[in-house]
Amino acid sequence: MGEEIKVIVFKLGTEEYGIEVEKVQTIERLMPITRVPKTYAFVKGVINLRGVVIPVIDLRGRFNLPEVEPTEQTRIIIVAVNEMQVGFIVDSASDVVDLNSDSIDLPPEVVGGIKAKYLRGVAKLSEDRLLVMLNLAEVLNKSEIVQLEGLEE
Repeated sequence: MGEEIKVIVFKLGTEEYGIEVEKVQTIERLMPITRVPKTYAFVKGVINLRGVVIPVIDLRGRFNLPEVEPTEQTRIIIVAVNEMQVGFIVDSASDVVDLNSDSIDLPPEVVGGIKAKYLRGVAKLSEDRLLVMLNLAEVLNKSEIVQLEGLEE
């Protein structure tokens, strides 16, 4: 029997994604983002959150999804990856669900246009509701983390 994990559910377009709660530090409304030159296009810049400078990544851009205008529902999910804080811009962050780790299947090669290496797996929440679990270590691969760490200074 697998362990129970709590997962924050967020949306990009019509797809629902999940990040384990213990990796999420806070969920914020969209706030002014300071652009940083010479970064990847999906790195939107940095925010100052309670005195901490945090790089912000547009997950749509990261996954080569079409950009959309921010709405009232747009959120920045602040996650901790390898002792570094990073903000992910998502279309909305809806709820927290309990998952059994056994319910997470290996990801197919591509889900909604996103390559499998960015995905930890796909969890079936109900007959018609799938949750795509992100592999945060790959979403922020090492060379990008090195570049983002430079932004924090």
